[in-house]
Amino acid sequence: MVKELTGRHVLMIALAAFGTIIAVNVVMAVYAVRTFPGLEVKSSYVASQTFDQERAAQEALGWTVLPDYDGEVLTLTLRGRNGLPVRAESLTATIGRTTHMRDDITPQFAYENGAYYVPLDLAPGQWNIHVTAVASDGTIFRQRLDHYHGAMVQQND
Repeated sequence: MVKELTGRHVLMIALAAFGTIIAVNVVMAVYAVRTFPGLEVKSSYVASQTFDQERAAQEALGWTVLPDYDGEVLTLTLRGRNGLPVRAESLTATIGRTTHMRDDITPQFAYENGAYYVPLDLAPGQWNIHVTAVASDGTIFRQRLDHYHGAMVQQND
């Protein structure tokens, strides 16, 4: 024997469906806000006042940073416009995840044979490397590198 579908039943089904959707959205929003790493700068207005001058000075250096990680050592090679290694007055790098700050580290790099290196144990996945170097004339060079470390995916052709 089948019961009759009443207006009350339809209302309960609709409330249960929308209630589930709203509950999931609230949970996802709470987790998103809790894990958001925050702002890059305290005041974007203040940072924008010198942005063009800093960018022009950095571009005049002609530097690029190339990361390499072999599973044990992170190597950053700083190269000049001519492609040759460059030694900065100082170099710091913060290595972390894109989604949260709890894994962020700022290791001490050593310079040898034209590259900066540090022993490091990175878990597989996507990493951001925020490099800040200072040239001999005091120009600050900044670059953010996206680096993936993990198992190679084999593709079948």
